[in-house]
Amino acid sequence: MTAERIPDLYTNAADRRVAGVYERREADWRNGAVVYQVLVDRFAPSADLDAKRHLYPAPKRMRSWGEVPALGEYLPEERLWSHEIDFWGGDLASTRSRVAYVEDLGADVLYLNPICASYTNHGYDALDYAAVAPELGSRADVAALADDLHGRGMRLVLDGVFNHLGRNNEVFRSAASDPESPYRGWFDFDERYAGGVRAWALAENLPELVLENPDVRDYLYGGRDSIVRGYLRDGVDGWRLDVAFDLGFRYLEELTLAAHAERPGSLVLGEIASYAAEWFPSLDGILHWSLRHVLVDIAAGRIGSAHGQRILARTYADADPEHMLKSWLFLDNHDTPRLAHAVPDGAARRLAMALQFTLPGSPNVYYGSELGMTGGADPEMRAPMRWDLATDDNPWLALTRRLVALRREHRALRVGDVRWLETDRLIGFERHTDRAADMVVVLANPSGERVVETVLVPDSKLMDSAPMVDLLGQAPDLKVRMGLLDVDLPPHGCVVLAPVVNPPGGYSPFKRVR
Repeated sequence: MTAERIPDLYTNAADRRVAGVYERREADWRNGAVVYQVLVDRFAPSADLDAKRHLYPAPKRMRSWGEVPALGEYLPEERLWSHEIDFWGGDLASTRSRVAYVEDLGADVLYLNPICASYTNHGYDALDYAAVAPELGSRADVAALADDLHGRGMRLVLDGVFNHLGRNNEVFRSAASDPESPYRGWFDFDERYAGGVRAWALAENLPELVLENPDVRDYLYGGRDSIVRGYLRDGVDGWRLDVAFDLGFRYLEELTLAAHAERPGSLVLGEIASYAAEWFPSLDGILHWSLRHVLVDIAAGRIGSAHGQRILARTYADADPEHMLKSWLFLDNHDTPRLAHAVPDGAARRLAMALQFTLPGSPNVYYGSELGMTGGADPEMRAPMRWDLATDDNPWLALTRRLVALRREHRALRVGDVRWLETDRLIGFERHTDRAADMVVVLANPSGERVVETVLVPDSKLMDSAPMVDLLGQAPDLKVRMGLLDVDLPPHGCVVLAPVVNPPGGYSPFKRVR
């Protein structure tokens, strides 16, 4: 008779309180997913570029794939910067041609920056939410991409920009030119604003929508044929909402409920640049800006271990864990310098990536950063994908693949809870479920000095004398000593430890622990 054959025999009271929790989490694709982010224009060169050149009329400019974006000049008549209308020619078809690469990386979700018709290359100035930018493709291409991903067991998430649209949008043109326009009340016209209308972050090209107007909400998400619902019916699995903090709690909750009504189990994730806790359940999850800053600053040595541990522990303690598992953890994206630029030291960068992939949440990988692509402030971080770096001998690609594989192999990293370790000079935590075999212990030394420390792992199922193996293969095996680990980590060292539940020789200290 073995514990495997009768799994309830060795449960304890804590196990029984969470019976079924982790199974339910595993059944929800949104929990702990690995997300791969793509700027369609920059991800893969189009196979039909010459036939598309007419779609980029002056003052737009077509760049060659090997060119790196550079800061341009302000164009007063266009009310934007010239680098915002430089294009590299990628499209949905070319992105679809590279889906196998994303699948091979191990990603569960493909997230696309805005693809709706817009004037700029970034797409945050919608001309028509319902139409795909012609240089990128069509709604049929979106549906085909979604079908392809679903056939591979993957999901598709789009970027929704519903706080503001583009100044060239026909709805805004009508409202701006005609005081009697039915769309006049969609915008806040007032001479106290530069350009005569409230615009996001004072960018005159981005007039804000008045969400208090029920017609606006009905158009965006409330109505049967609204933008949010329509794309979900096309096969899209969720939305990442730009500047979600500007939409506010009430309208985010309405939008989330509308999306779930249209497609049960869909994801509504908001870009939140403030503290996480109270944005749930208005959103399923958040794009976690504050955690990004904390992780990068820990790796770069700007936040010490003890203080960093307190920030992390408080952030996770205050927020609902079900929503935090759905939240995206990112180290760089289209709005930040790439990680290789922000943290140039290789060991420190590896530490940041290890934390990103082992903390509760869904790691968000920005295209090309898995290859070690660099790039500073906007627009440098939006360079075209370096496919020449996508080789098996690329150490950053190998590390990313290993970290993704660890999440697939270890249930606790996908859907487990977090327990903070007692440590003074290290970042330390455990991911755990109701099964001892699932536990993973993470210890990181972000300092520039070697740290030797005894760490308490407060887990009653971590049996004495159990061997612990570093899943990253960076450190020798350790042994648990009555709930303690004696750790010796080099500068910027990090270990991801798992217990050997069934060691060679047949004897296991876990024989009566589930």
